Amino acid sequence: MDTLQIEDIIIAYQTLKDVVKHTPLQKDEVLSERYNANVYLKREDLQLVRSFKLRGAYYLMKTLSSEQMENGVVCASAGNHAQGVAYACKALKVPGRIFMPTTTPRQKRDQVKQFGKDYIEVVITGDTFDDSYAEAIRYQEAHDMAFVHPFNNEKTIAGQGTVGMEIMNDIDENIDYLFSSIGGGGLISGLSTYVKSISPDTNIIGVEPAGAPSMKTSLANNEVTELQEMDKFVDGASVKRVGDLSYNISRHLIDDIVLAPEGKICTTILELYNQHAIVAEPAGAMPITALDFYKDEIEGKTVVCVVSGGNNDIGRMAEMRERSMVYEGLQHYFIINFPQRAGALREFLNDVLGPNDDITRFDYTKKNNKSIAPALVGIELNSASDYPVLIERMKAEGFIVDEISAEDNMFNFVL
Repeated sequence: MDTLQIEDIIIAYQTLKDVVKHTPLQKDEVLSERYNANVYLKREDLQLVRSFKLRGAYYLMKTLSSEQMENGVVCASAGNHAQGVAYACKALKVPGRIFMPTTTPRQKRDQVKQFGKDYIEVVITGDTFDDSYAEAIRYQEAHDMAFVHPFNNEKTIAGQGTVGMEIMNDIDENIDYLFSSIGGGGLISGLSTYVKSISPDTNIIGVEPAGAPSMKTSLANNEVTELQEMDKFVDGASVKRVGDLSYNISRHLIDDIVLAPEGKICTTILELYNQHAIVAEPAGAMPITALDFYKDEIEGKTVVCVVSGGNNDIGRMAEMRERSMVYEGLQHYFIINFPQRAGALREFLNDVLGPNDDITRFDYTKKNNKSIAPALVGIELNSASDYPVLIERMKAEGFIVDEISAEDNMFNFVL
């Protein structure tokens, strides 16, 4: 099956309406004012398992035969799908074995166990979703169990499509633009099927991590294309290969794909928390991140962004702030060669740093047999416009400086 019908989503909705939470569609005044548009947020971060994934997982499992349910289910997930499967296992009293990559935040692992209780077993394996998926398939085939796919299954996609059905039921205006994150493609293929059937003029804009553009690459190549490497930071949407089914549906319905830089996603997460009191995970924040890339097109328009999940590990917030600061040009790292004489550091502090600049990192070891010694220095600026002035003062004072850019291998060490 390469297409999905609106009737499939309506049937899924009837199954799910008394199981999942009908999440609110809220107009966001801050974003509406910023972009001079009517911006609505579909709050799937408020779903029972704090993401939309419960919809597809539960609906697929509900369609299994009694024999399949008795034998149990297997799934692979970076976190949110696993929570949906775990919730469904407990609710339907079905045993499940859930394979998760080592990169899954501990918060998501713990939530899976909390939702599934004694009905599920979690297996941590592989560095990526694709690694866990391969191991899960091997286990499923060896034990003849049903596989609950996170995106490449018509029932999963129909379940995710109920997000689009709720949006269209709840809004009184014509939607000009709808922004949705893309991982494996299940959500966007499902909701775009419903929304385009009801409102063909609505522009469906997919959003992928810049470091994991699997759908955009596949569309450019006119075939599903597996990425050879990717940035795994956006754990909920970093997939090497989108689903064949979700690709075949999406390629007819998606109007554009925005690639969201990981650092900018972090800025959005912090803004959502500080200005809107919304806890969004990286994949959930991507649609709002994309608004900046469409600010001219959406002016005066009605826009919906799907906040697909809110399972954010608080332990990652320091890293997210750092990534945001680097992206915004406020945090910089340098290797600075200091003369090994008394007063050199004082000169740097007095004559190079501006009044609002702050040293956030300083690693230095004195070398007795050398005239100069390198130091790793992190500097936080008050404004990105202060950067060229800082560089000029370094040169004027005779300091030998090498900046560590985000493309350098060493950058992974300092971040």
